[in-house]
Amino acid sequence: MSGYAMDSATPAEIGTQVLPPSDQWSTAPVVPAPVCRFENFLGAERAGTLLEYAISREADFHAGTVLDPLSGQVSHKGRSSLVLPVTSSVFSAHLADCLPLVQEVLGHRAALTQTLTVLTSHGEGGHYGIHTDASRVRDVGTALSAVYYLHRRPRGFGGGQLRLYDTLLADGGARPAESYRTIEPEHDTIVFFPAGAFHEVVPSTCPSGHFADHRFTLTTWISGTGGAAAAPDDPFRIWPWLAHAAERTRPLTDVEHDHDGASPIALPAADPATRLTLPAPRRTS
Repeated sequence: MSGYAMDSATPAEIGTQVLPPSDQWSTAPVVPAPVCRFENFLGAERAGTLLEYAISREADFHAGTVLDPLSGQVSHKGRSSLVLPVTSSVFSAHLADCLPLVQEVLGHRAALTQTLTVLTSHGEGGHYGIHTDASRVRDVGTALSAVYYLHRRPRGFGGGQLRLYDTLLADGGARPAESYRTIEPEHDTIVFFPAGAFHEVVPSTCPSGHFADHRFTLTTWISGTGGAAAAPDDPFRIWPWLAHAAERTRPLTDVEHDHDGASPIALPAADPATRLTLPAPRRTS
């Protein structure tokens, strides 16, 4: 028993008027966007071949663009990067084999049928301001974005991290929160997240100035014909809220052609022999 005398507790009323504004309790939840990341996605040999291909196509890259959601005009505002539209049956097959697992991890239920892909290059000062990928897909509420990273080792650039913003739910709507998670652009890794999630690429540096030392990615948008992104009985469905927040970044009219010149291709079916699955849970006796 303590040797100190204790006074009996006295109830007291606490009101927000005695708290500074920054300390007042907010009931608006901040929800992180679901994300799934794989290491060693293509393997050392294929990743190396793809990187050398990207470097060899230096002369074919062009300045990346953005699409204004109100005017529908194409510009370079808020973005400094180089792009090259590409297709790859090998890369598409790898996507198809891991997507069932990705959808399981992200709580995603919609059918995915096609992809749209560009090679990107970020050098000195390369960046892409806060945005969603609503201009790339017809149904932002069910589409996925995937970013596959490539670079020389040792890394010849600095910065270039992906910031994936949380979503603030308030006043019957949704908007990007101030908080975010940072994803490092590690060679031969890929990250998947909802196309409706707000994200950005922070500025990069490239001291050598050589194209081969840039930060490269294969950026892919994976979409389908619509349908529910989450099961009706899910206790909390972030996907519709992400779509709601992204709607103001969507072009007011349907865009017939991708503003970076990419063309959609059909997504192949997953190969049962190579399809990724979660390991069986370990049983305890």
